[in-house]
Amino acid sequence: MDVDVVVVGAGPTGLMLAGELARVGVRTLLLERRPEPSEVAKAGGLAGQILQLLHHRGELDRFHAAKAGPEPAPRFPFGGLHLDFTRLNDSPMRAVLLPQPRLEQLLAERAVDRGAEVRRGHEVVGLRQEDDETVTVEVRGTDGPYPVATRFVVGCDGGRSRVRDLAGIPFPGTAFPEIERLASVTVPEGVTLLDDGGLDVRGVGTIPFGYTATEHGVFACSGMGGTIGVYTAEVEATEYDDDVPMSVEELSASVHRVLGIDLPLGEPLRMTRFGYSAKQADSYRDGRVFLAGDAAHLFPAGGVAVNAGMLDAANLAWKLAGSVQGWAPPGLLDTYTAERRAAAERTLLHTRAQVALRRAHGPTGDALRALFLELAGDEQPLLRLGALMAGTDVGAPSSEAHPLVGAFATDQALRVEHRDPRVAGLLRSGRAVLLDLAARTDLREPAGLWPDRVDVVTATVDERPADVLLVRPDGLIAWAAAVDEPGATALPALRQALSTWFGASSV
Repeated sequence: MDVDVVVVGAGPTGLMLAGELARVGVRTLLLERRPEPSEVAKAGGLAGQILQLLHHRGELDRFHAAKAGPEPAPRFPFGGLHLDFTRLNDSPMRAVLLPQPRLEQLLAERAVDRGAEVRRGHEVVGLRQEDDETVTVEVRGTDGPYPVATRFVVGCDGGRSRVRDLAGIPFPGTAFPEIERLASVTVPEGVTLLDDGGLDVRGVGTIPFGYTATEHGVFACSGMGGTIGVYTAEVEATEYDDDVPMSVEELSASVHRVLGIDLPLGEPLRMTRFGYSAKQADSYRDGRVFLAGDAAHLFPAGGVAVNAGMLDAANLAWKLAGSVQGWAPPGLLDTYTAERRAAAERTLLHTRAQVALRRAHGPTGDALRALFLELAGDEQPLLRLGALMAGTDVGAPSSEAHPLVGAFATDQALRVEHRDPRVAGLLRSGRAVLLDLAARTDLREPAGLWPDRVDVVTATVDERPADVLLVRPDGLIAWAAAVDEPGATALPALRQALSTWFGASSV
């Protein structure tokens, strides 16, 4: 066996997965068909639950140090509207501004530092599942073709995934006809930024902050921090090559078609063009071949794909590691498809709803958006929408379990402040954690039977949500003991959870 896992695609999902696997000693090879990293900033940063996971990994400060600006106030676009989470005491949705090329650079450094091998300019052209143990990957490399024998293959190679096609996994869904253009530019002569984020344009007048729907498409602008953000969406039959960057002239022409004005634009700081689809693979697994990120799902709204893909990677990594290292219980790998397809369904739900909001034009569309904003002004709907956008609304927990079981260990779930130092690095080792919040020595003892898979951490919070939590390496809560729950009921349930997720004890 040449390596344990071959990861295909060096975007955020593949790089995150390679780093997660290498962290725990899995021999990992990452193959990327492009000879050099892309300089196109398709995504503008990190948002949602992945920030919480990086905080628990003890790595968030590294990404904050490289950010393109201060952490923005929690106001996020949603279907041609802006949702304002600043009215909440603790927003369930946050973001860090970090252009995708810089994000990928950090993730690549992280993966290589941990021992993963990254080969650029190496394209996967075939794969064969030889038996129950081996997959042979056929690669066209810089020095010619060669095979790689591996235990597992993970396709993180985007919406046009070669791995998905080679595995024969169907990818049903809808491709929408709009072309979206997004840019950040410097402020040109003749344009003044207004305090509310709008623009005052000489010879044109005031262009309000936010979204404007016209019969020709959707336009949005935001003038803040000494730059102008511009967005257009319009129906086009043209097919664009992802490798050909967008120009200022192309964006200017799109603004004119959608809004009917000539908007002066300064020097480009970030420019990207993309289309939207709502698609999901029928399965994220075929034998020893897996899919993650855009290869597994495409969403018809921005700001969610990187979060979803990196969470896919975190979910899959420790399960693959368990299979490579021999401790994975039966059926563990099957839970990857079940859990992450369900999470993607929730993301598809709200992104499809965003399509309906942004495409509705005229008086009826205006009425729909006005009513939606009224409802989103109330705390409970705003919390629900924030959880959906952050990817933490991962489904209803079992009625027989503690309410936190099946949920992510978020700030809200742990009842701590954002980036609370008490949980910074909680999952640093890449192993699971038994988090004791109530000095329950009786419930800490069973974790000692899985010393190579479960760490024990003690902490105190002002108002604990449970006495003890079993947190998986991907940040999901696998078991919880209710406050003051007797050991007679808690201990058997804990032992069952440990064996269900982490196999037979090693002691």
